[in-house]
Parts: sequence; structure tokens; C-alpha cells
Amino acid sequence: MSAGKLSKVENGRTLPTVQDVDLILSALGLSEEVKEQFLATARAEVTEAMAWRLMRRMGPWKHQNTIRAIEANTAVLRLFQGQLVPGLLQTSEYATAVFSLPPALPEETRTRTVAARMERQATLYDAGRSFHFVICEHVLRWLVCEPVIMAVQLDRLVSLSRLPNVTIGVVPQVGRMPDFPMTCFSMHDDRLVLVETFHSEVTTRDPRDIQTYVDTFERFVAVALYGDDMRALVETIRDGFLPQQERT
Repeated sequence: MSAGKLSKVENGRTLPTVQDVDLILSALGLSEEVKEQFLATARAEVTEAMAWRLMRRMGPWKHQNTIRAIEANTAVLRLFQGQLVPGLLQTSEYATAVFSLPPALPEETRTRTVAARMERQATLYDAGRSFHFVICEHVLRWLVCEPVIMAVQLDRLVSLSRLPNVTIGVVPQVGRMPDFPMTCFSMHDDRLVLVETFHSEVTTRDPRDIQTYVDTFERFVAVALYGDDMRALVETIRDGFLPQQERT
């Protein structure tokens, strides 16, 4: 959070979001009991939405830093993706392709945003945290970049799946589906859910909403492939992106 934004919050010129309040209270080192008292006020409207156009105006790399701070205060992160490879698992080339989609970011802004996303990935190597990703198979086939870049991205998924604190499941396209992949979302412990839509990022701390996402996540977990089965599927998809000479 920039000093300018913090000053506006302190002087009442900007209404802080629930995310802002949580980050400030965590930085101050307040007890969970005291934090809860302040957050109860911030939760007067427990569901918030921040339009992507506003984040773009403020600087999308700043939003990456905000998410990084949220992840730093998360012991268990569970994430469902039916749209694209999760940011924490992306290669820089894949991330560049994502931020080049309409409305494409200017080159300097895109470079700063990709760099901020890559910095977030250091948290994957923190043994004190655990990560559980569930990704739909069609995401791994969705070409938002050159096939070779996609193949390298899938190699990275296979590699990261072997980290002891990282679990990656892939929901195969065959078989009966338990639900629709309407949105992608991340659950931070049992206190916060971030949901991405086409126009905004929605934040909720309402326990009833959080339980809805927990239940949805577990339904997809039940049909996902893990371990060697997951890696075999991902490698098969990867091989389809490689030129014939590289497969032989």
C-alpha cells in the first residue's frame, strides 16, 4: 500500500476496503480479537467489487502487490481455475501473453505487472504454507499464446506439482461434471474469498458465502486427477503443442 493511499485512509479521504483494513491491522500486529472488532465494522457490506478498469487506472502491478500481501497472511490457499493457468503457477511468457489480451496493457505497465506476478511465486517455496490448485482440463488446451510457450507452461505445472506443499489437481473433460466452472476463485484460509469476473474482482468474508465456495471446491476436487495421473494427462496435452521433431 502506498504512503499516499494510507494517508488518505487515515484522514478519511478514502474509504478502505475490507482487504485494506485487514492488511493494515496485520501490519500493526494487532491480536485476532482486536482485528475482529475492526473488521466487523468493515464487513457492514461484506461483499465488495473492484472493477478491473479502476485497477488498470491505478496500476495493475499495485494490485499484484496487494494480492502478494494477502497471500503472505495465508497459511492454506485453495484456488479453482476454469479460465486460465493460476497466476502463482504461470511462466513469465504465459503471463505476458495474458496481459497482452484486450484491453492490452502498455508495454512498460505489462512488464512491471508481470514482474510483480513473478515475485509473488516465491511464496510457493515457503514450507510453512500449503497450496491446493484445481484446474479444468480445457484451461490447459486454451491457446492464449504460441504453442511452444504453452508447452513450457505445462512443463512448469508438472514441475511445481512435485513440491511437497503444492497440490495440483486437473478436472478431466471426460466424465460427469459436478458443477459449472462459472468463475475462478481463491480461498485464503477460511476468512476470505476472492472471485474474478469479466469486469471485477469480488471479495467476500461472509461465512455463508465462504462455505458456498468451500463446497464448490470440494465437488471439483472429488473428480480431479492428482499425482502421476494428473502429470500423465498434462504431459499428453503438452506433447500435442510440440513440433513433431521434438516429440520423437
